Amino acid sequence: PRSDCVTAEQLCLLDSTCNATYRTQENCALAKTRFLPLDHNSRVRCLNAELDLGNSSLLHCKCHRRMKRQEHCLRVFWTVHSSMTDGYFNLETSPYENPANEEHWKTDYNRLAALLSGKDCSQLAGDATNPCLKATHVCNLSKKCVRLRTDYASICTKGAGSEDMCDRRRCHRGLRNFFEKVPEDFTKRILFCPCQDELCGERRRKTIVPDCSFQYNTKPNCLWLLDSCLEDHICKSRLADFQQNCQPADMSPDGCSQHNYAACLQAYMGMIGTPMTPNYVSNSSVEVSLWCTCESSGNQKEKCDQIFGMFESNKCL
Repeated sequence: PRSDCVTAEQLCLLDSTCNATYRTQENCALAKTRFLPLDHNSRVRCLNAELDLGNSSLLHCKCHRRMKRQEHCLRVFWTVHSSMTDGYFNLETSPYENPANEEHWKTDYNRLAALLSGKDCSQLAGDATNPCLKATHVCNLSKKCVRLRTDYASICTKGAGSEDMCDRRRCHRGLRNFFEKVPEDFTKRILFCPCQDELCGERRRKTIVPDCSFQYNTKPNCLWLLDSCLEDHICKSRLADFQQNCQPADMSPDGCSQHNYAACLQAYMGMIGTPMTPNYVSNSSVEVSLWCTCESSGNQKEKCDQIFGMFESNKCL
């Protein structure tokens, strides 16, 4: 049976043979991450370790987005699957278990608010013209939602707009906390609120405090964003999850290879708070993009365009 990678690692370390093989693979994965050259014997040893681990419980282990030791779990996963990223950004498979179910994402908004407040929703009636404002008011009915939203907002607005002042790393961590720890009934409504006017669209676009979490003073190259992402276990994992669940398919009637829009939207939410944080590009559309450019990409222009297009022109998303 499939287990989480923390449990699978513990079982492996109790077995002397598996333990020795896993420690070898750890060194191999570290060398690959740091682009350290390996001699012939080391390459053979790494290949053998990878093949041997293919027969252990580690091969099929997965992680959960909201588990306590998520970063540790993801480190184990990428140690075992270190060959996946060889020279290319297509990560093939997600380390995360249980993609979202469509039914799980269908929520009776007013009933939710009524349950939380213990009264009718007359206080929300005035928000009918601005669904994003209404989503914020519903969040305020939950102590956890309002606390974690206030946390990231205060971090991300401190010095926002000034590259020297804004602590982007802390801002990203606060955003990940919000989207991981607050129930999706709240987070998805705040992020995907349907707007009919630019005032609402502006509120939606600023949900993640883009001056700090999204924008740099100048747009970096998308390949630089990718490199930053692949060096981070969480970002690399979220990117793999996004690639798996938002893989467009031109031949498919719905344009989506997995046919599961909820899993794609959940994977999109997972990218927020990583070095490859996406966001809405304007107040008047639902188009999203990365904050990067493919100018001056040289002979890697095609690869760069592919990365940029994963968000900007992804029919599945």
